[in-house]
Amino acid sequence: MFGEIYVPKAVYEEIKAKEAFGYQEIDSEYFQIAEITTGTKYLGLLLKDLDLGEAETILLAIEMEADVLIIDERLGYQIAKSQKINAIGTLSVLLMAKLQELIENVKPLLDDMIQKGRWYSHAVYNHFLKQIGER
Repeated sequence: MFGEIYVPKAVYEEIKAKEAFGYQEIDSEYFQIAEITTGTKYLGLLLKDLDLGEAETILLAIEMEADVLIIDERLGYQIAKSQKINAIGTLSVLLMAKLQELIENVKPLLDDMIQKGRWYSHAVYNHFLKQIGER
């Protein structure tokens, strides 16, 4: 769906720190691990409100002039949007995959993600599935 997918080094290290969801998948050929280079002077500013992974994600998107940034953390999403970055969340990615007929249903994948540790409130979960006709 997205062609090349770049993952900031901090996000890679977060995922590899514990053997959980994404631990093996992050090493697939679909992902390129990248380090921020020119945006390091803004890192400290972002770290006042975000963790290292989200801060690096935003800076990398700016440096690379990314077409789209996938970020779920609410404040990180808002900061990215304030910087005119085309930011979307995981639920949007799942919906895009369904609309492009890459997957038939979102609910089984969403349920699997939740079972493996991803958290969504019941309200968000139910509203999203109802909105896409799966509830």
